[in-house]
Amino acid sequence: MNTSNRNDLQPKPGDALLIVDVQNDFLPGGSLAVPRGDEVVPVLNRYLRAFTAQNLPIYATRDWHPERHCSFRAQGGIWPPHCVAGTRGAEFAAALQLPSSAVIISKATTAELDAYSGFQGTNLDQQLREAKIRRLFIGGLATDYCVLNTVRDALRLGYEVFLLADAIRAVDVLPGKGQRAEQEMARLGAQRITIERIGV
Repeated sequence: MNTSNRNDLQPKPGDALLIVDVQNDFLPGGSLAVPRGDEVVPVLNRYLRAFTAQNLPIYATRDWHPERHCSFRAQGGIWPPHCVAGTRGAEFAAALQLPSSAVIISKATTAELDAYSGFQGTNLDQQLREAKIRRLFIGGLATDYCVLNTVRDALRLGYEVFLLADAIRAVDVLPGKGQRAEQEMARLGAQRITIERIGV
């Protein structure tokens, strides 16, 4: 049971906002669009304002694939080409108000390795530890893939995790997969919150 009260959820030193893969190719019209994926952007902007107001660190992961990435169907993967490094599809959503101070974490940057987690093959954990981060507020795309795997790794690495339930959307290739992903994250220890819970 989640016993955190609103005061516990106010962003404070030791906290960081981690935005997962809010990129054009995952938005409506993109090559691997998440249904209603654009709906996370205005909500994430509210979280961004809350963290920026407290001068707290913000991290944003992105798929940053080479043209012949192993996850693409032409190379035997399961996905259409998406988020190819340097293309418009790989850019963050134009309406996402990332501050210039945000730390960008590029993942799955080599042809032979995929990475659903923002921690896989990156130095994200090292950067968070150097910044003395203990709590992560995580939202973005997609619930049932990169958000799920990022949350799993964050919990495994010992971070306290708050899942931004109003700022995630699922691919739902299989019906209900997003809901099951949320249930798994809760079972592993992530606490579901919404923007109203932190009072901004």
